[in-house]
Amino acid sequence: MGMALIAVEHFLAGERVLYAVPTQDQIDRFWFECKEALAPAIDAGIVYKNETRHILEIPGTQNRIRAKTAWDADTLRGDYADLLILDEYQLMNEDAWAIVGAPMLMDTNGNVVFAFTPPSFRSAGTSKAHDPRHADKLYAAHLTDDDGRWATFHFTSYDNPHLSSEALDDITKDMTVMAHRQEILAEQITDIPGALWTQKLLDATRVAAADVPDLVRLGIALDPAATSSDTSDEMGIVAGGRGANGHGYILRDASLRGTPMACARHAIFLYDTLEADVLIAEVNNGGEWIGTVLALVAADMWRKGERPTKELHYKQVHASRGKVTRAEPIAAIFERERAHIVGTLPDLEEQLVTWVPGMRSPDRSDAMVWLATELLLGHQPKPTVPPPLLTRASPNRLPVG
Repeated sequence: MGMALIAVEHFLAGERVLYAVPTQDQIDRFWFECKEALAPAIDAGIVYKNETRHILEIPGTQNRIRAKTAWDADTLRGDYADLLILDEYQLMNEDAWAIVGAPMLMDTNGNVVFAFTPPSFRSAGTSKAHDPRHADKLYAAHLTDDDGRWATFHFTSYDNPHLSSEALDDITKDMTVMAHRQEILAEQITDIPGALWTQKLLDATRVAAADVPDLVRLGIALDPAATSSDTSDEMGIVAGGRGANGHGYILRDASLRGTPMACARHAIFLYDTLEADVLIAEVNNGGEWIGTVLALVAADMWRKGERPTKELHYKQVHASRGKVTRAEPIAAIFERERAHIVGTLPDLEEQLVTWVPGMRSPDRSDAMVWLATELLLGHQPKPTVPPPLLTRASPNRLPVG
């Protein structure tokens, strides 16, 4: 509603307004509010309305409001404006402003309004941006702007007079603390004191799929629920590999909440799809059942023609050390820029940057730590000594058939 009010005010002042938002569905609310505000002028024929192109204009003038999608920055080309509004800017590619938007305003010496919610781990994964935090960084860069070119504002959802505080309180009961702080309080969260991983670290070491080198070893790690009947928790299922360069690459977070059989089938399917070398599972806290379930499911899938082979290379791991002791060496490998998340894995990343030693270790991050331990520890080259020859471990072979 706020962006619609700004658009209408500038329209009534005789300006040309271009409103851009990532998707068509997001246009609907803005378009409805603009039509409502200008309804008397539309009904009187003073303002022309084009529903197909989402245009409101005064005929014979350049005075208009137009709403367009900007999921692809190039859709904004060929237009100009006195006021450009980029809504949900955190989801757009940076080119929407730097390459298309800024030049658009040069002829009119126009203005731009950026509106965005600090990106959550999930929204960062759906962003078209090269840097999912580009909107955050633009905002931070101009918080103390002294030349008068920029003005920055911060509002929480509770500051919006058109939202019910009772409804917000009810909604937040089902949100994680992190989601509440980002989505409702609009906080720009990057670091949590005491966390072994930070968003800055994950972003600095992140790579695109195209940049992953040949992998010399590939594994799937499982962090099962405590018992074979426990479906209340997710089973952590994380896939990754070790490159020929000695670096680790976290490829998939396929964690699943379901029955042990369903989770095992899901993990084995991923194992076959990626042609993995080993499937690793923690067997502490009653997790010994996982080997039996994996064997049964693998055999059943092979009999049904759902697997290319009877063999399943399986390795049990036991937590003889504490979670912090296991996790710290893996975090250190990330800090040395020798471990990378490929693309974005929002749920896993949220667990990593919000886990502080002493808290219960969550499933996805636990699975990732087991995987990285298997793939990387003992395979890191020493600074002054040539790396040893790569060798392949001999995991257990499950009796499947």
